[in-house]
Amino acid sequence: MKVGLVQLTSGDDPEANLVQLKPLLSEAMERGAVLITTPEVTNCLSQSRTRQNEVLRPEDADSHLAYGREFAVANGVFLNLGSLALKTDDAAGRFTNRSFLIDPRGEIVARYDKIHMFDVVISKNEKYAESSGYRPGNAAVIAKAEEAKVGLTICYDLRFPYLYRALAQAGADIILVPSAFSPTTGAAHWEPLLRARAIETGAFVVAAAQTGTHPATEGRARKTYGHSLVVSPWGEVLANAGIETGVTVVDLDLSQVADARRRVPAWQHDRYFSAP
Repeated sequence: MKVGLVQLTSGDDPEANLVQLKPLLSEAMERGAVLITTPEVTNCLSQSRTRQNEVLRPEDADSHLAYGREFAVANGVFLNLGSLALKTDDAAGRFTNRSFLIDPRGEIVARYDKIHMFDVVISKNEKYAESSGYRPGNAAVIAKAEEAKVGLTICYDLRFPYLYRALAQAGADIILVPSAFSPTTGAAHWEPLLRARAIETGAFVVAAAQTGTHPATEGRARKTYGHSLVVSPWGEVLANAGIETGVTVVDLDLSQVADARRRVPAWQHDRYFSAP
């Protein structure tokens, strides 16, 4: 099964981001990908709540989602819009960070709202308070893409292995991790965490990433780590996209999932214990 990872440098102008996205989706399709995945906040990467309120739209009015559905139909592919920042009816005015899996009929077969919020202080100059602007989800999600069962996660979820274990135990062959990782944490933790999640679950881990310095009309320009990765169920890095925008295509042999789980069936050896 060929998967295509799109690596982007999204800014805070959704329409400019869509212009950047379109040819990369086409390239992934032309190179044979039947499942294409994009990074976290594909439509708008911004640290300004004011700017987000100006440009974000509800799900039914988002141009990236509308185009993604048209693209999937026109090209007969599955498309994971890694996540879109969207307006909601939240009483506190918070957005949602939502991943979509779209089938070749243009139907949305799965929606996943990011569960774990990135609220951290990395340094004096690098702080994040995602929960102040985004409403967390509360449900794990798995869906079918051709013969593969696909688990949906987003970025900071990567640090919570119980979510990945639950997806594997529900039968996930591929787990997607669209991300916008900080350069600091990315350099230290990105590859080790992705490899660990693949090894623990015996699943392919496919992580499309944002990269570079992101244009900002308002507020501080954010930087992200890049290095979109594909990791095998045995923990081998099959592809690393580096730091440039572009497309990476990898052919996944899904029989490796059953093989890895047969060789080390730890994913089904849970034992319950009392907390210390």
